[in-house]
Amino acid sequence: MLNLQFTTSLRKDRNLAPDELFLQYGLRLELVLLADSTILALTLKDGTTESGKGAFKFRGACNAVYSLDDEQAAKGVVTHSSGNHAAALALAAKLRGISSYIVIPKNAPKCKVENVLRYGGQVIWSENTMQAREDTASRVLEETGAVLLHPFNDGRIISGQGTISLELLEQVTHLDTLVVPISGGGLISGMAIAAKSINPSLKIFAAEPSGANDSALSKAAGQIVTLPSTDTVADGLRAFLGDLTWPVVRDLVDDVIVVEDNEIIDAMKLCYEILKVAVEPSGAIGLAAVLSDRFQKHPAWKDCNHIGIILSGGNVDLGVLWDSLRKP
Repeated sequence: MLNLQFTTSLRKDRNLAPDELFLQYGLRLELVLLADSTILALTLKDGTTESGKGAFKFRGACNAVYSLDDEQAAKGVVTHSSGNHAAALALAAKLRGISSYIVIPKNAPKCKVENVLRYGGQVIWSENTMQAREDTASRVLEETGAVLLHPFNDGRIISGQGTISLELLEQVTHLDTLVVPISGGGLISGMAIAAKSINPSLKIFAAEPSGANDSALSKAAGQIVTLPSTDTVADGLRAFLGDLTWPVVRDLVDDVIVVEDNEIIDAMKLCYEILKVAVEPSGAIGLAAVLSDRFQKHPAWKDCNHIGIILSGGNVDLGVLWDSLRKP
């Protein structure tokens, strides 16, 4: 039985400083500005309420934007994203008073696009594939001279996301396991580096939808595997690992738990009904993974008793959600 508890005592016995472990992966720990956050009871780390952005992405985006010198910042920033990083970067740019050019695939949830516009981002549409997103971003980069801030394959982004582990493990010192959503790997890379520097014995699992299971395939193959297409209700988990995130996932992530879309929807309902927390499918997948038979009955994971689950986003397109719930 899972023992989900909450404490505010601080951990002091860190084995390896976070910046030292970042350096082992060719990354610098570049923390410029930390976003405010909320730690929920039940040892759930909720990134959905940070300053109203609805996702953890503001940590990395703000860290990256404020890492730019004045000359770089004056040119603005460009990225490609299905929604949460897009909105986070638009807001971080707005706070610094610079332009943001956001490439968004045409199938991005309406609520996430509206967030980008609300924060003053200039939306440039692309086709839905990752290649189309990257090609469009490259064109915008050439046209504007702005600075590219990749949604996950960027050391400043990874460093910013790692602050979740720093906060969580300072406030909940007895965790033995973290379960984190995975897509391009920026969140779990930052969290894994920071968490393992504090407690090397901590187990870290990635949670991934079966319709976008490239990370699980990559771990099994020992190299980056990409998919010709993805099909999942978790719209924020459709990217593939990058050359910066893959080595961290390969070395520091213990395993990948693959779950079905119906399990994700069930976890969302649980968050709404019991926790009273609005969580999008991509954010609920960690809870779905922990509740799944694959996790509960796996003999190698029977000692995972104090589990931190990352609820990584709460930007829900309610129309799509209601339609998914009505499906037989």
